[in-house]
Amino acid sequence: MICQCGQDTDLIKKADRLGNLLLGCSGGLFAELEVNMEVQLLEKELSGCDYPGRGIVLGRSSDGKYAVSAYFIMGRSENSRNRVFVEDGEGIRTQAFDPSKLTDPSLIIYAPVRVLGDTTIVTNGDQTDTIYDLMKEGKTFEQALRTRKFEPDEPNFTPRISGIMNFADGYDYSLSILKSNRGDGSECNRYTFSYDNPKNGEGHFIHTYMGDGNPLPSFEGEPTPVKIEGNIDEFTNLIWNNLNEANKVSLFVRFVKIDDGSYETRIINKNK
Repeated sequence: MICQCGQDTDLIKKADRLGNLLLGCSGGLFAELEVNMEVQLLEKELSGCDYPGRGIVLGRSSDGKYAVSAYFIMGRSENSRNRVFVEDGEGIRTQAFDPSKLTDPSLIIYAPVRVLGDTTIVTNGDQTDTIYDLMKEGKTFEQALRTRKFEPDEPNFTPRISGIMNFADGYDYSLSILKSNRGDGSECNRYTFSYDNPKNGEGHFIHTYMGDGNPLPSFEGEPTPVKIEGNIDEFTNLIWNNLNEANKVSLFVRFVKIDDGSYETRIINKNK
């Protein structure tokens, strides 16, 4: 083959690399996939993304005693930034910091966290209520989410991310994402990831966007395995201090003692 330009050379190099990976198997493609699923430092995942949007972390504390959950929101518009988290029973809800500046509450005012018996629900939208209501009727987490899809904020089609923590028999958790098919709003792709017997000091992180953009690029791949380190205050500060300063809005963190269900909660609001 005679290469006509540098682009052809690049394509050949990429093809050669792919061939080597496929032929190498355990030393190539599979090894790279394994490396990509190594447990990451949460602070690097946060600081390395200028706009993850809204994010959920579920996992287990390093001492194994606590189920850990965190949820944060960010905003680019005045309407999105005009919010705070407030406690609401065993859960939390968002509310306008300055009600006079609230323009459209439809996608920004909701209950991110609710507790139903032995299950804690954490989501980035009003699907929290859908999950709560339908699980109360005996439906599963997945069945409840079959009634919903991504947010109707074309062209972003923001993914709906959801998580549940189950304490009925020990501790396990699941994460879900409902997203458009590569920006095609006529199709909803649905993914659920379940984690049995979580390891001490580890968790998973899922968020709405891969970064800033127009339209905003939806999250891709599986939830990222991350380290869960420190006590509740150290973990809270780690998340808050590594979120983009201009865009971060509010953060919720909860440590639930697995053996008796008692919990501690931390809330940080940028608006004070």
